[in-house]
Amino acid sequence: MKTESFVRILAGTVVLTGVLLSWLVSPWWLLLPTFAAANLIQSAFTGFCPPILILNWLGWVDAGGTIHWGGRGHGETVKP
Repeated sequence: MKTESFVRILAGTVVLTGVLLSWLVSPWWLLLPTFAAANLIQSAFTGFCPPILILNWLGWVDAGGTIHWGGRGHGETVKP
């Protein structure tokens, strides 16, 4: 899975979760999709995206931007 697809799936999940919780629990949960929207906007301008930063830190993203869940296997090498 490419990182761009992952970010879209994650943002959509956060938005739907926040809307559902605001409907079932409290309107204060609308802050969650607001945060997701603000993060998407700032990442478009700065290129900084915390979830991708975490995946990079874990070593799960290769040079081509493909996510390898759980990391790359022992036999795999990173292609430049």
